[in-house]
Amino acid sequence: FSVPSSAILSSYLLGERLNLLGKLGCLLSLVGSTVMVIHAPEDEEVTTLEEMTSKLKEPGFLAYAAVLLALCFLLILYLAPHYGHSNILVYLTICSVIGAFSVSSVKGLGIAIKGFFAGQPVLQHPLTWILVITLVASITTQINYLNKSLDIFNTSLVFPIYYVLFTTIVITTSIILFKEWVTMTVVDIIGTVCGFLTIILGVFLLHAFKDMDVSLGNLPQVLQNEQPAPVTRDDKNILIEVDNSSIAPEDKPKVFVLYT
Repeated sequence: FSVPSSAILSSYLLGERLNLLGKLGCLLSLVGSTVMVIHAPEDEEVTTLEEMTSKLKEPGFLAYAAVLLALCFLLILYLAPHYGHSNILVYLTICSVIGAFSVSSVKGLGIAIKGFFAGQPVLQHPLTWILVITLVASITTQINYLNKSLDIFNTSLVFPIYYVLFTTIVITTSIILFKEWVTMTVVDIIGTVCGFLTIILGVFLLHAFKDMDVSLGNLPQVLQNEQPAPVTRDDKNILIEVDNSSIAPEDKPKVFVLYT
């Protein structure tokens, strides 16, 4: 509900206006994300920090994390200073990429908290403190660049795009970390792809047409009420109108030229 609620609150509190295509984009983003979540496979059960450590050490996840970190440094060090103030996707991509680490850290810390109350020595485990440091650093970075984006761009555009990017990257991270793609059926794969395409369409409507004044009020009048068709008049009716009008003085003759 973050997408419609942010759009509604920004229109009432900040005076920002979301046109008809933007509202449709919000709806499509929610529908696409919901379809992706419905068809996403269930994650593999991880109950201890040792199992979480083995998952984080797998080569596939390490390569994925290295790519995300490289992309994040590229965005922060090069793209953000040059294009951050003009392109809404720069800051929001940084927040979304960092979100992959924050969600993974929350998953691990949740396991650590349950182990703590169960009497396990989780405070002596190095992964607990690594996850705490990662979570604090990632959340701080997300808040920083999200606030920068909100200071520059329309709130009604920031939250839907951030929501879509964040959800997509988090689902991808969860699939790679917990090997969820192994259990996916053909129906789930098709549903996930269709949901992702719906999200892309929603983001396109939000971003490409944000400056257009599109509303129900200025749609073609044919869609709202029927207008009477114009009456086609022949030459004879036009000649009679001219003859009966008071444009020409009465003392001047009227001359009609007929072409055959």
